[in-house]
Amino acid sequence: MSLLAEQRKKTIIDMIEHQGQVKVNDLAHAFDVSTETIRRYLEELEGEKKLKKVYGGAVKIETEIAEPPMFEREVIRSKEKKKIGSKAAELIEEGNVIFIDEGSTTMHMVSSLVNISNITVITNSFPLVTMLIDYQNKQVFSGEVIFLGGHVRSKHFRASGSLAERVAKEFYVDKAFISIDGLHPEAGITSFDLEKCLLSKIFIANANQTIVLADHSKLEVKANYKIDSLKHIDYILCTASLPETWGDLDASWIKC
Repeated sequence: MSLLAEQRKKTIIDMIEHQGQVKVNDLAHAFDVSTETIRRYLEELEGEKKLKKVYGGAVKIETEIAEPPMFEREVIRSKEKKKIGSKAAELIEEGNVIFIDEGSTTMHMVSSLVNISNITVITNSFPLVTMLIDYQNKQVFSGEVIFLGGHVRSKHFRASGSLAERVAKEFYVDKAFISIDGLHPEAGITSFDLEKCLLSKIFIANANQTIVLADHSKLEVKANYKIDSLKHIDYILCTASLPETWGDLDASWIKC
């Protein structure tokens, strides 16, 4: 194979690493080659175990590390997550419209929301919306709740996929609260799940402020899929101090 073809394949691998997926038509346009040529590259790279072909493109191969089910995540480092959730709720103001994504840490925000008036919560988390419904029925939470429907991921108790993404794009909010799997100075914020990653990207793009919630175990971790760089994050709430080796960040680091 020519040197140019090898360079293109390396570029595809780099794009997969940073974006989690690539599309045949986009690559054909970027390289100014036919879609048949791109499909041949993807077949060769799949044969080398460097990606997985899917309809219309390719995705990153899942590693052995995976996002644990919700019922497992809920009990891990629960004290830390409660501190982070409580601090996150303090950043919400009366009248705010907010995104809260699915996560065992963001779920700990709910009990503090009863003290904030006239807020609208948009979420894809079944446990979170169930708790808010219970609070509404008990008349201790007076805000609005909007649930993003979509592909049900029963293991993680969330809705995701193209339908949830399409609905999420219709909202512009004051703040987005993002739960993550990895936090790294170069890689940014990352996720083990592609669908969760894509939905989080929309939350961030359509929010005036983005707040990332991360217990100390997420530091220096690079999960499979990149959500965004740290320069697009306004606040990072963590139970650990900012590592000295990370230098100055654009985001405000809040130790909980």
